[in-house]
Amino acid sequence: MEAMQANTIDVVSRMKEITQVMKTPDDVLQSHGVTPENIEDMLDELQEHVESIDMANDLHSIGGLDPLLGYLKNSHAGIRAKAAEVVSTIVQNNPKSQQLVMESNGLEPLLTNFKSDPSTTARTKALGAISSLVRNNQPGLAAFCLGNGYAALKDALGSDDARLQRKALHLMQYLLDNKADRSVATELGLPNLMMHLASSDDAGVREAALGGLLQLARDKTPAAGNTLPDQDKLKDVLRSRIEGISSMDADDLHAAREERQLVDSLWKECYNEPSSLREKGLVVLPGEDAPQQPPPDVAGKMFEPPLRAFAAVSSEGSDSGSGKKDPPLLLGP
Repeated sequence: MEAMQANTIDVVSRMKEITQVMKTPDDVLQSHGVTPENIEDMLDELQEHVESIDMANDLHSIGGLDPLLGYLKNSHAGIRAKAAEVVSTIVQNNPKSQQLVMESNGLEPLLTNFKSDPSTTARTKALGAISSLVRNNQPGLAAFCLGNGYAALKDALGSDDARLQRKALHLMQYLLDNKADRSVATELGLPNLMMHLASSDDAGVREAALGGLLQLARDKTPAAGNTLPDQDKLKDVLRSRIEGISSMDADDLHAAREERQLVDSLWKECYNEPSSLREKGLVVLPGEDAPQQPPPDVAGKMFEPPLRAFAAVSSEGSDSGSGKKDPPLLLGP
């Protein structure tokens, strides 16, 4: 117990040091030889500390949350991206920190970066933080809508960056669970974009797009009658994917397990008959378990905290000492 308490004190002390650096003006840091790369390393370390929900909530108590959010407006794209990653970790499955970030107007710079940051990486990281912030957070969802977040999602879906498209699709899948959000998405034509992305060269984009379309297809309420895009065009897209899957070799078929199941489920949902994948025995390959209903949740895993979910694995890897960076030098007394 004493060792655990001592370690906690050390972490809090270190977080206070990092907070002091974040509060220090850039020109002062530069005069002490601190580079943007040093700041990025420091934010990496802070992200490890706030993997603990208690430490994440303590960041606000020690005055570190506001300067962290200030880094979202930093002139260096790498710092903006790293700051968004830390924010994402802090608010992941953490209602208290979600509320604190909302009260500190943290969504505003995240939306700004998501919409218009010249760095695609910074845009993608901002979107990841937004996804974590609004999940199970009704005030966050409302603010996202008021901030034209759906228009920004549409722009992201139309980008040529697969990472950004995947992140946008995963958030879309979450939003489609809500009837009001589903209506907004339909009005903006997002289902048509998802149908287009179902033919993407990127497997992750295809799976996320098919998952979103399947959500829409399963909505049998009267108001959902016109939610899905043109049925004939959708059938052409699915036929094209069936042809692509049918021509895969064994390794690619195993890798495309989720896509196979999603295509078959979407076909059955829309046309009330099994797809030809099932006739060919390609929905469940020999040695695979039969898919559960509904098919695998493509989006849910993307909302896992990037570090919390793998904290144990990370700690095992760090024990070896390989690749472990020393803490960046901070300002002296």
